[in-house]
Amino acid sequence: MLGIENKELLSKIICLIEEARESAIRSVDFHKVKLNWNIGKYIFEDEQNGKERAEYGKYLIKYLSSNIEPIYGSSYSIRQLEQFRQFYRVFPIANALRSQLNWTQYRNLSRIEDDSKREFYISESIKNHWTSRQLERQINSGLYERLLLSNDKESVLAVAKGERLPSDVREIIKDPMTLEFLGLKRESEYYEKDFESAIITHLQDFILELENGFSFVARQKRILLEDDEFFVDLVFSIV
Repeated sequence: MLGIENKELLSKIICLIEEARESAIRSVDFHKVKLNWNIGKYIFEDEQNGKERAEYGKYLIKYLSSNIEPIYGSSYSIRQLEQFRQFYRVFPIANALRSQLNWTQYRNLSRIEDDSKREFYISESIKNHWTSRQLERQINSGLYERLLLSNDKESVLAVAKGERLPSDVREIIKDPMTLEFLGLKRESEYYEKDFESAIITHLQDFILELENGFSFVARQKRILLEDDEFFVDLVFSIV
């Protein structure tokens, strides 16, 4: 029979394996981040030498994609190359790139124009070990804006970080707006999932009442476009 010592040894070895695997994954992810950054840098710098930058930029990315995508796949489509260029424009200093963040996270962060807002999400992502989906969810739910509006910032952050569960279904989303049409009373906080669900429900009912030509298909329908994953709030078919 295995003794306590054997079980402790097994636990230690499993921990070592898991840590090594996580480290390897982070290393691969960051190599992809640096690769995409360098591609974006080359594209951006070459564009700056073009006489007609706007037209030359479109031509350049189309030319690169048509030659690289057949060899290395859809990760180098026109859309992806444009994202690499945007990535470099927003994060022009290589040494400032954080190894804790993967490419999908940086892609979402590159879309944020406000520097303070972007730094907030970088800091919170690293501090709370957010996945790409968690970061995207916090951005889409307007966590940064809710904090600016909130009189209880600690409560908003606590739920966002998962440090405590909301005690009421309408907790979090501090917002001064009165949303009677959603069936929500003016409160100090709202939970963003309920906020989103209420909006989608009313949109669904409204569309179905327009005429008899629509049939409800799904909510939060998952679709894949190239390497990107998206969720469509509402899907209808015309009947």
